[in-house]
Amino acid sequence: MKKILFVSLLLLFVGSSLQAQNVKKASIKFEKTTHNFGTFSEKDGVQTVVFSFTNVGESPLLINQAVASCGCTVPTYTKKPIQPGQKGEVKVSYNGAGKWPGAFKKTVSVMTNGDPVKVTLYIEGNMTDE
Repeated sequence: MKKILFVSLLLLFVGSSLQAQNVKKASIKFEKTTHNFGTFSEKDGVQTVVFSFTNVGESPLLINQAVASCGCTVPTYTKKPIQPGQKGEVKVSYNGAGKWPGAFKKTVSVMTNGDPVKVTLYIEGNMTDE
């Protein structure tokens, strides 16, 4: 009796795991993941770049959150589900006002329900105080 129960549970587990492998997933693909603003003056104001992406998967893609490495970098992103084959964007703004001039490199971590779960975007540049 115990063997029958064990074998039944084993078959149920194997069947469930095989079924889970057939689940269609969303998949995010960015056109680029790095942007260099070059050299700019602090007086030029906020620098902004748009990172475009496509859902190359088979299910709707959701961005759960986008988190910047510091308060001078602010990401905004497409909030609605992106259907397979459709595009979305992550807009990243850098405001160096009141910060030390010089070279910088910042990151934005984008968390999704797809594959990969996390994508890191990079912005860099050289801000002058002139």
